[in-house]
Amino acid sequence: MSRRRQIYEGKAKILYEGPEPGTLIQYFKDDATAFNAQKKGTINGKGVINNRISEYVFTRLSHIGIPTHFIRRLNMREQLVRQVEIIPIEVVIRNVAAGSISKRLGIPEGEPLPHTLIEYYYKDDALGDPMVAEEHIACFGWASNEEMQDISSMAIRVNDFMVGMFAAINIRLVDFKLEFGRIWDGDYSRVILADEISPDGCRLWDMITGEKLDKDRFRRDLGGEEEAYQEVARRLGLLENDGGPSEVFDLTKHRKLRGK
Repeated sequence: MSRRRQIYEGKAKILYEGPEPGTLIQYFKDDATAFNAQKKGTINGKGVINNRISEYVFTRLSHIGIPTHFIRRLNMREQLVRQVEIIPIEVVIRNVAAGSISKRLGIPEGEPLPHTLIEYYYKDDALGDPMVAEEHIACFGWASNEEMQDISSMAIRVNDFMVGMFAAINIRLVDFKLEFGRIWDGDYSRVILADEISPDGCRLWDMITGEKLDKDRFRRDLGGEEEAYQEVARRLGLLENDGGPSEVFDLTKHRKLRGK
């Protein structure tokens, strides 16, 4: 069997050459990083859980007309995806103040924003992914005005859908990150949703207890990362309930049930 050709390795995923032209295999790792990779670690089973959650969310989004790079899940850690030209902009959608916006503007964490806010960050680890304005994006040609209109429109639609999807399982969607890419047909290109959607790139809080069910548990040394990721998957119906709590997430009780 010939060895697969690796195309790219990031902090959380590896991309391999796909079986057909225009496709890639996206492999989800257990590696966890924070603060632009200044903090590194491992969350056991994270790759498996993120693969399932991202598959579920991208499939649901395709049903409401959001074009994505996702084709199908191949196994526990891999997906077949369309190869895209990644637009070097991270799109952050915020519904509630948390993380960097609380630090920058002094807004108490947990305070609902007056309306949904979209922020843009230039994808460059060496620069710390600096926040940029739409004027910067246009000035440096990272995306056209038409592409940015498509991106902002899709971001709002994705947010509206995901807020409702998570609220139905008693999870508050605080904020999340999206990435987009171009697919080409001759000289014509269109923008589609790429990368992943998982607890790695979303802030997800239990609506009743306020417990964090996302990578902030790793960033802030709160512990219980594995259980938090599993809880999100369980509430979405992607894992069988092992007898642990499902409606209200109690980390201490859950760890005791799992013998930890």
